[in-house]
Amino acid sequence: MTEQIRVGFDIGGTKIEVAALDGAGAFHVRKRRKTPDNYESMIQVISELLAEAEGQVGIVDRVGIGIPGAVSTRTGQVRNSNVTFLNGRNFSLDLAVALDRPTRVANDADCFTLSEAEGIQGVVFGAIVGTGCGGGLAVDETLLPGSAVGEWGHIPMPTNGQEEQFRPPCWCGRTGCLETWISGTGFERDWTNVTGVRSSAADIVTVARDGGLDAALALDRYIDRLGRALAIVVNVVDPQAIVLGGGMSNVSEIYDRIHTAIAPHVFSPDWSGVVRKAQYGDSSGVRGAARLWA
Repeated sequence: MTEQIRVGFDIGGTKIEVAALDGAGAFHVRKRRKTPDNYESMIQVISELLAEAEGQVGIVDRVGIGIPGAVSTRTGQVRNSNVTFLNGRNFSLDLAVALDRPTRVANDADCFTLSEAEGIQGVVFGAIVGTGCGGGLAVDETLLPGSAVGEWGHIPMPTNGQEEQFRPPCWCGRTGCLETWISGTGFERDWTNVTGVRSSAADIVTVARDGGLDAALALDRYIDRLGRALAIVVNVVDPQAIVLGGGMSNVSEIYDRIHTAIAPHVFSPDWSGVVRKAQYGDSSGVRGAARLWA
């Protein structure tokens, strides 16, 4: 059984999850721990979780790990992670030594995309629109390599000549990035700038559904911006599927209206790709991590 079992880790700012899946994608183990506050403890917790998983499924010969951050293809070091003690570390190498087996470390949006691209021949773009905004690109169920592939959230927002004349500062040091507009955080910021009221993205959507005009207009602006942002991807890679994850992917109104929002900004009128919500939900990250060795 162990030859068919794949183990993946999904590391976040608050929790670490390990999962063991068989070749059909069924979970045999799924465990979580709180994310520790230092690098050495992170290595220790991962080692302990792997040992617990192997206690149930037997020894596995390799491990995949998804992290919030990028891995340099030149140095192997982690950068731009919100788990800040990972930055500057060769996490994959250190884990390979600690776990005594090969490991692969990838961006969590890449893992999400790899999971959602399963069974799709062609180009799949995975877009995370949650607290931040990230992406990944897969072709024929294989991730495109490179430490900058899919970093869609830090492309400048294509302006409509009106609201986006103000370019909000982004944590990356630039201004006006897609992340500042189409993340859940960007949606909330736009609402507050217009109304003077602080509300969560979920609450704004609820008010819009209850007939609140200002909230409905905020949702209109969001879907229009998301359409312009996704049109960039369509014009560059012509994806068969765009899969949305993160908190804003739960807004059902997006899927009824997004093609209309994308179409005016696409060069070719023939694009007929699908835009859908992630089918594996919050399992996609750890599923994709387990598939990094597929």
